This record gives sequence, C-alpha cells and structure tokens, in this order.
Amino acid sequence: MFEKTYYGVHPDMMQGASNEDLRERHLVSGLFRPGEIVLTYSHGERFIIGGAVPEREPLVLPCQSKPESAAGHPLLERRELAVVNIGAGVGVVTAGGQPFSLAKHEALYVPMGTDAVSFAGEGARFYLLSVPAHAPFPLRKVGMADANVMRRGSLENSNERTIYQLILPHTCQSASICLGLTRLEPGSVWNTMPPHVHERRSEIYLYFDLDQDDRVFHYMGRPEDLRHIVMENEDVVISPPWSVHMGAGTQNYSFIWAMAGENLDYEDMDVLDICQLR
Repeated sequence: MFEKTYYGVHPDMMQGASNEDLRERHLVSGLFRPGEIVLTYSHGERFIIGGAVPEREPLVLPCQSKPESAAGHPLLERRELAVVNIGAGVGVVTAGGQPFSLAKHEALYVPMGTDAVSFAGEGARFYLLSVPAHAPFPLRKVGMADANVMRRGSLENSNERTIYQLILPHTCQSASICLGLTRLEPGSVWNTMPPHVHERRSEIYLYFDLDQDDRVFHYMGRPEDLRHIVMENEDVVISPPWSVHMGAGTQNYSFIWAMAGENLDYEDMDVLDICQLR
C-alpha cells in the first residue's frame, strides 16, 4: 500500500550523514505518476504523503491493507485528508458521493470517516496529505479567493512572496492538519525568511512550478549546523520538528507547506535571526 516508510530522525543522526543519507531519510520523490495513486508513510505526525494523477479513468483512494485485521476498512476511517490540485487541468474529487471541481491551487478538506474518495480529470495532479484525526469537521472546498492572504519579504531581499493560508482555523476547520500555498514573485528565490523552528509540529514541503532544469536548495538541520538537499520539481521534503526549513531556488517557484502536531496555531514558532545560522 505504501511505497516507502520514513522513520523518525534524531538530530544526532545528521552528524556524519551523507547527501544520500539525507535524501533517503527526508526526500519524497516520484509521487506524481500518470494513471496511479502513490502513497508514502511518515512516522512524523503519522503523515501519509501522496499523489494522484488520473488519466482517462478515475482513481480511487485505496482501503487499508495493514494490519490484517483492518484490511478493507476505509483509509480515512480515523484520518482526515487535504487535497490540492497542482496541475494545469481542472480535476474532480468525489468524496462521500459529492463531486468537487478543483482548478490549479484549489484545495479540498476531507474529514475523518469519509469513504469512496476518487480523483478524475486529465491534466489534474492531486497532492494528498493525511493525518490522524479525533473528530470529523465539515467537508469543504477552499479556493484561492477563500484563503487568508499574507504578503511577506521584498524584491530587494530576493524573498518577495505571497502566502495563501488554505486550511487553518480561520479559513477551514480541521482536527490537526494545517496547510497553505506560498508563491514567490519573479526575481525572488528565498522562502521562509527569516527561518524558524517549531518543536510542536512536523512540516512537509512540496516544491513545484519549477522548470525541468531548475532546482531548489532546501536547508534543514539545527540552526547552528545546517545541511541541504537539492530538490527538483514536485519533490517533497519531510522536516522534523527540531529542524529549520527554508530554501533557495534557481528561479521563483511555488511550494505547499503542511503541518500537523499538537496545536493549530500558525504563529507557534521560534523565529531565528539570520546570524544564528551556521
């Protein structure tokens, strides 16, 4: 069911880790394969990270396969799901018998207990994120017009960007997941500046809208001992709660950030001064 499982990583494991070690432990790639649903599993907040790329036939979210006693039960029996279309084409997500059209950058919150979730639409590319939930909240589509919009940075500092908060308490209720989209303006390449850490939540980044020959250098690790992973278009990185997460690209790009943990407070973070980084 899951192509790969990512285990929790202690900060000490960064010491002496090779580039390939970092990629093996934190990089999720190959999620968006035509005609398939690809799912991976992270022990950090029990995230399921996936992609669905329908072609002529709809794709159906699979049921649980493990443990054997749970086989055949809906995957969302005790989970909630966020879906974002990052493709150029309009797609349709059907959840609980209700169809929702999602254009590029639009999201759908699917509550715990929903069954029969499917994905359709040639040209759509659905990014999937699921975490455990304690209660169901209303099924809701969240478009860019519904988002809480924040503008941050400046062109002079190469980090002018617009943040669209899509799934947060003041825009869309959820049990645990928080999600948004950040778009960098032309001429800007740095995201999440100044950098920060939030010990009470794990965070997942999906980088997209990159050309084939462009890359993002994603920085992670303790502030005093940074490392980096070179990432391509539609790559995902898993950031542990103790880690900085920031990046710089060879051009402007977009990324989706998703968090889960013990609270839904977007501002719960320790902001760092750039001089603290080493």
